[in-house]
Amino acid sequence: MAAIRTQREIRQRAPWWLIALLALNFGLMTYDARDVATKQRKIRAMAQTVADPFERAGSGVGNWIGGFFGSFGELRRASAENQQLREQVKQMQMELRDNAPKAAEAERLEKLLGLSTNAGFKTVAARVIARDPSMWFDNITIDKGRWVGVEVNMPVVTPEGIVGRVISTSPLNAQVMLITNEKSGAGAIVGQLGQSSALGSIKGLGESGLLEMRYVSGLEKVQSGDIVKTTGQDAIYPPGYNVGEVVEVKSGSATQTQVIHVRPGAGLERLKEVAVLLYHPPPRSESDQSLPNVEKKVSSKP
Repeated sequence: MAAIRTQREIRQRAPWWLIALLALNFGLMTYDARDVATKQRKIRAMAQTVADPFERAGSGVGNWIGGFFGSFGELRRASAENQQLREQVKQMQMELRDNAPKAAEAERLEKLLGLSTNAGFKTVAARVIARDPSMWFDNITIDKGRWVGVEVNMPVVTPEGIVGRVISTSPLNAQVMLITNEKSGAGAIVGQLGQSSALGSIKGLGESGLLEMRYVSGLEKVQSGDIVKTTGQDAIYPPGYNVGEVVEVKSGSATQTQVIHVRPGAGLERLKEVAVLLYHPPPRSESDQSLPNVEKKVSSKP
């Protein structure tokens, strides 16, 4: 029985073995088959053809993933670089803010140096170190005093115009009465000295921050925008220094003088540096002393 079963199984399996052998033979033949032109095995070309779509898809996915992570890395680097640039810009802005006041101060000091060169006599550059808060338009304190030659009644100026006069000194500092002080005064002229006859004197108007020019004949032509200069007849300020600009005129007549208001040119509300003129006026002649429209003398007392 066993022998009969074995023969039957052999006969049943024989076709499958034949098919398997044929398939193996076909596989070997196909594997070894070569293209006449390229001498390349055809199985390899077929395998490459079958695998091509999958390789393309895999390559695309790989490129996309690589590009995504590459772009992510580039974004991170760009973000870091932008942050670094922002920090540099911020630092530069801070440096500019710090340097701007120094540059402005250097420019002001350079102008004061030019003023000293053109004055014809010695000047002392000084910083404003204090203002009397109760008398904002009256007095300031500067950081130069008797040790550098500053004396009472010496004029104080800026490149833009006269500031006031020294009224008290110590070895290290001095107090200056501004020209807007109601007790101040100076000889002045509308226009250029030697070319105009609109002579008078200026007096401070206190808190208004303006000056009043008095004793100018009603026959003289004066209008807003005219420049007012010093005459030197007050024995305080040298002649030819800028006082300010006419901002208001009330006309007079042959018998009545004009009322003229002048805005100081020195910018008294923002003073930081000034120059003290080490100036001693020349002796006054008899003709100067007899001028009717100029104050004879300015008191040295505050």
